[in-house]
Amino acid sequence: MSHMEDSASAPDAHRRPTGVDDTTVEALGELSKALETIHRVRGHLYSAHQLVGGADLTLDRVVELLRHAGHDEVADRVEQELLGRNVLPGRWTFQIMEEFDDGYYAAFQEIERYAREQLAGGRRHIYEAEMKQRRRTPGMPGHEATPAE
Repeated sequence: MSHMEDSASAPDAHRRPTGVDDTTVEALGELSKALETIHRVRGHLYSAHQLVGGADLTLDRVVELLRHAGHDEVADRVEQELLGRNVLPGRWTFQIMEEFDDGYYAAFQEIERYAREQLAGGRRHIYEAEMKQRRRTPGMPGHEATPAE
């Protein structure tokens, strides 16, 4: 494989290994689909992490404005009870992200990789590659099997 050709464009990168049955390919495809969903969940969690952090930083301005308007009692509650508050017991969102990344997310990725290695020689997206082959129109522009074609 040349330095310009990555494993995803190698001719056999997505080919079904000999002896791998349809049900196994479908199961690996479903596992890959589930992992993709977990990747999306991780992105949503990071969005929540950033949104909560931004809202918390906005509270500094809220406290400043409330004090300027003479609403010290309300400003005190915002400052003391809300600003910097844990989102979950003992945790800010960065801690939630670390626990998710190091626990569930890491385990999901490792098990998906393990299943591919055990059942399909480590090859990814066999199900999708076979679906692409069934759905493409050979010779039609935009339907090439690989980037090099």
